[in-house]
Amino acid sequence: MQFLQNGLISALDGPVLVTGHTGFKGTWLTLLLEKMGIPAVGFSLHPEEDSLYKRANRYGKIDEEFGDIRNLPQVKLFLKKHKPSAIIHLAAQPLVLESYAKPLETFETNVIGTANVISASYGESSVKAIVAVTTDKVYRNDNLGVRFVETDSLSGKDPYSASKVGSEAVIAAWQNISRLSGGPFLTAVRAGNVIGGGDFAKDRIMPDLIKGLSSRQEIEIRNPESSRPWQHVLDPLHGYLRTLQALLEGSLIDSLNFGPIDASLTVREVVNISLGEWPADSSELITFLESSNGAESKSLELDSTKARSVLRWDECWNQREAIVSTNKWWKRVLSSEYSAEESCEVDLEVLFNKAKK
Repeated sequence: MQFLQNGLISALDGPVLVTGHTGFKGTWLTLLLEKMGIPAVGFSLHPEEDSLYKRANRYGKIDEEFGDIRNLPQVKLFLKKHKPSAIIHLAAQPLVLESYAKPLETFETNVIGTANVISASYGESSVKAIVAVTTDKVYRNDNLGVRFVETDSLSGKDPYSASKVGSEAVIAAWQNISRLSGGPFLTAVRAGNVIGGGDFAKDRIMPDLIKGLSSRQEIEIRNPESSRPWQHVLDPLHGYLRTLQALLEGSLIDSLNFGPIDASLTVREVVNISLGEWPADSSELITFLESSNGAESKSLELDSTKARSVLRWDECWNQREAIVSTNKWWKRVLSSEYSAEESCEVDLEVLFNKAKK
């Protein structure tokens, strides 16, 4: 991390813009940038209730503006005012089940919003590099359990994954524009299912577990045998920063996967690991439900060989450690032993201490 910190700072002429900085990943990213001494600015919708942004008292901690990436004039004015040297584009409608309820809004945000951010950056000479975050769910998934590599076919069957495939098409088009006419270096990054302290989004397994286990309420868990590449939120985030440094140093990278090296864990395994951090009778609160509606894929595996070789990236937490860490974050905060910000600092220290070895 020290190598990354020094190299990234020396490559920056202006702040890093984080779109979606009030979201779960965005809040963790601004905390990471702050700890690294890297100036950041944020553009995002207003934070939601119970968000990590609010819990960690992030109002005003960086220069920020609350707006919508679907509003191109507002995005342009923000870039002109703050003149970022790089952008990490996180802003999105990120929930699969929400995308079924609001498909048009999902496409507008994830496709048109991404096009707006990239297009506006090409009109601002200060921007030298863009890391655009999509998802591991952009791959055509026939539930065969294969590990997806960056060159595999993309296809989305639900509004969320389809919209992210659309955003990948936007990214690829502007990558071609850069090759032909010049412009910022641009990379699409695809991460596994991120977990960590402070995520309270609906219809996600860890938030649902924490809410139920901490309040001693019954919890219904969908699709226990489905598997995902779970990872601590800081692992892909420091991968995004490594990607940004590589772009600022002149590397051409179309796309990168960030996922755990070990095989994906099932939802049931995630629940059982989490239960080990709570009273013994907590298992009585869990009811597993099998879903037959086909709304989500059964299995998902990512191959991160490219990121490991090109960026020398590696995860700090394996999947079991990431699950345990998430539960411990919430137990520290809910018991008032730590504030949310202090609990984040615990995990940031773990990341930095490993990077020093």
